[in-house]
Amino acid sequence: MLEALITSKTRIKLMLKFFLNASSTGYLRGLEAEFGESTNAIRQELNRFEAAGLLEASTSGMRKVFKANAKHPLFSDIQSLVRKYVGMDEIIDRVINHLGEPKELYLIGDLATGLDSPDISLIIIGNTIDLDYLESLVAKAQRMVSRNIKYIVFTPEEFEQQKPRLNQEKLLQVWSHTD
Repeated sequence: MLEALITSKTRIKLMLKFFLNASSTGYLRGLEAEFGESTNAIRQELNRFEAAGLLEASTSGMRKVFKANAKHPLFSDIQSLVRKYVGMDEIIDRVINHLGEPKELYLIGDLATGLDSPDISLIIIGNTIDLDYLESLVAKAQRMVSRNIKYIVFTPEEFEQQKPRLNQEKLLQVWSHTD
């Protein structure tokens, strides 16, 4: 979807990196290693995003570190577009909202850090999750988002026990039940 609107693959990668998880940060050489692209292409796109006010920059030692400007008027719209591209909105609409009483949903793995991936890895937290029904919903959602969906289900208590063992940098809460 985004490829039809945005022809720069580097720009799409940067949008995923900074707008899927707004707390993500990156610097030029780190992004070069992460994306496997030339520093020149990445620098040009970073400069465009910064000039538009979509990214904020700060210095850390000798590095210029970038992060999304969550105060930008288009931040929510861009984040929504990126979530649709990844398929998160579809998963929440088609799976999570039909499960009964889920409490929270976390995106884990590469996508949580803003790296594109053919897999969507999720942690679903809830007490009364029908696993057979969940499997059928996930199968339908996979066809719609054209990505593999992997998941694990925890009760809130199990999640609290496992949370210290999880890589916090690759753990992004994308949904929670509001009472």
